[in-house]
Amino acid sequence: MSSALRFSWFCVVLAAVVAGCGGGGGGTASSQQQGAPHAKAGGTLTFLYSGDVDNIDPGITYYTGGYLIVYATQRPLVNYKPDDPTHPVPDLAAALPEVSADHRTVTVKLRPGVKFSPPVNREVTSADVKYGIERAFFKTVNNGYAGVYFRDIEGAKTGVAPGTEIKGIQTPDPHTVVFKLTRPSGGVLAGALTMPIAAPVPRDYALPFDRHSPSAYGTHQVATGPYMIANDAKGNTTGYSAGHEIKLVRNPSWDKATDYKPAYLDAIDVREGNTDTTVASRQVLSGSHMASGEFPVPAPIIKEALSRNKDQLALVPTGGIDYIPLNTSIPPFDDINVRKAVIAGFDRDAVRLSAGGKVRGPLATHFIPPSLPGFQQAGGMKGPALDFLAHPNGDPQLAAEYFRKAGYASGRYEGGAALYIPAINTPAYRQQGEVAQRSFERLGFKVRLRFVSNDVFYTQYCQVPARKANACVGWSWYKDFPDPQTMLDVTFNGAAIQPQGNSNFPQLKDPQVDAAMRKAETLASPAERAAAWGAIDKQVTAQAAAIPGTWLNQPIVRSKDVAGVTNPVLTGWDLTFTSLR
Repeated sequence: MSSALRFSWFCVVLAAVVAGCGGGGGGTASSQQQGAPHAKAGGTLTFLYSGDVDNIDPGITYYTGGYLIVYATQRPLVNYKPDDPTHPVPDLAAALPEVSADHRTVTVKLRPGVKFSPPVNREVTSADVKYGIERAFFKTVNNGYAGVYFRDIEGAKTGVAPGTEIKGIQTPDPHTVVFKLTRPSGGVLAGALTMPIAAPVPRDYALPFDRHSPSAYGTHQVATGPYMIANDAKGNTTGYSAGHEIKLVRNPSWDKATDYKPAYLDAIDVREGNTDTTVASRQVLSGSHMASGEFPVPAPIIKEALSRNKDQLALVPTGGIDYIPLNTSIPPFDDINVRKAVIAGFDRDAVRLSAGGKVRGPLATHFIPPSLPGFQQAGGMKGPALDFLAHPNGDPQLAAEYFRKAGYASGRYEGGAALYIPAINTPAYRQQGEVAQRSFERLGFKVRLRFVSNDVFYTQYCQVPARKANACVGWSWYKDFPDPQTMLDVTFNGAAIQPQGNSNFPQLKDPQVDAAMRKAETLASPAERAAAWGAIDKQVTAQAAAIPGTWLNQPIVRSKDVAGVTNPVLTGWDLTFTSLR
C-alpha cells in the first residue's frame, strides 16, 4: 500500500481534525453523490429480501439486511458517502470526532436541528447519543460489537441492567459528547462511531421498552434518518411484520437542510421471504421499480445478466470475505490437526464456482481483504506459507497426513458422529452447502446438512454456541469500518464470545492471539497497526479455525427503471441515494 493510502486510512481510523485529514463536512452532496443519472424524486421502491432481518432494533442488528434498513432510518455520528467508502463524513455530528494527543479522549460536536420522528418529535441532544451507546451494553439488548469497539470507555461493562449509565460518556452541553477511555484506543473508537449504536436514542422514551427482556424498543423505535418504519401515533411499528414485510416511509421530522443524503424515494417496501433467490432475481430484472436486497444473486442469474442485462447487474466490492467457520470448542474440530486436514482436502474453488465463479472475487488465503491495511503484511494474495492452504482444489494426500497426526491411521476421519452444519436456504447457498457436504464426505465425515432461513441461520444457530453446530455454510464477514481490527477482533477474539449474537463462531480462544489483539487495539501509528494486525491474521489463519472462501464482490440487481446507487460499506444498494427513473 502506498504511503498516500496509508495516510488516508490513518485519517479514517483516528478521525482526526477535519482540516488535518483533508476531509469535508456534511452539507449538500456533490452532483455525483446525489444519485445515479436520471434520478427523480418520489415513488416507491420494492426491495426483495430472502428472509427477515436479524433484528430491526438499531442497537442490536449486525448484519447486512438490518444495516440496509438502519442506515436509511438512523443517523450515526459519522458515516460514508456511496462514492467514497474510505473517508468518513459527519452525519449527526457537525464535524469529524477529535481525538486527543494521548488517544484517551474523543470529543464530538452534534449538528443542530436534527429531530426524532413521531411520537418523540424533539431535537436530538448529546444525552440521546449517550443513551444510544449505553443501551448497547444492557443485558436486554446484548449488542454484538459494543464489547469490542466501545469497551474501553470508562465504566463500560457488558450485560448490565437496563438504565445503567456509563460514567466515561460525558455530556457537558446539549451538543457535545465526550468519551473518556481507559486505554489509548481513541482512534478505533472514533472509527466505530460510524456504527448503528452511535445513532441517538431518547432515554425517556426508550427505557421502558429496554426493561423488557429482550428489549421491545425495536418495534417502537423512532428515527432520525430520512425514512422510518411506519408507525402509529403511539410509536408502535405498524410497518413491520416479521418474515413478511418492512415498510419504510418518509420521516416527517427529517430536515433535508441538515443532511447530505438526497433521499429521493417516498417509500421503500421490503418484501421478505423470497427464499428462491433465482426467482426473486428474475422478478427484479424483468420487473419495475424493484431491487434485490441482502442476498447475493445466484450464479445462473449472474451469467444471464452478464450476457443480457449487464447494466442491471452490479458487483459491489465489499471489503469482506466468506468462509466456513469450524467450531473449535467441540469435537471433532477441537483438534487442530483435524481442522488442518479438512482445509487441506477441501475443494474451495468448487464452492466459489457454485456461487458464481471468479466474478465473486479472488480465493482468500487469509482473512484481511485486499482493500484494507494489513493485507500485504498478512501475505498479500499468496497468503502465509501454510501447506494446508496451498491447494485450493484440495490435496487428499496432505489431508491424510494431518488425519494421521490426529490419530486416524487410515488417513480419513473415523469418528462416528455426523457433522451438524446449518446452511442458508437460498439457491446459491444450497449449492454451496451441497458442494461443501461432498468435500466433507470425501474426507470421511458424515454430514447432517440443515437448510434454514437467513434470519434463523444467524439468530438461532450460527450465533448461538449452545446449539453446537460444527460448521456453518453461508457465513460472511465485512469490515465494520476501514480498519483490519474489524475483520479479526469480533470474529476470532476469545473475549468476544457471547451466549447470544456471537460472531466468533469458531469460539477460538488462543491466549497468544488474544494477547496480540489486546496490544494491537491500542496502536495509533498506521504502519504499526497494519503490521500488528497482519501478523495476527497470520496467527489466526495458522489456527485453521475456518475454511477461507472468497474475498467478496456482492452481486445485486435492479429493474431498468431504477437508478441504483451502490454503497460498498453497506454491501448493497444505498436506499438514501437510489431513485426511480
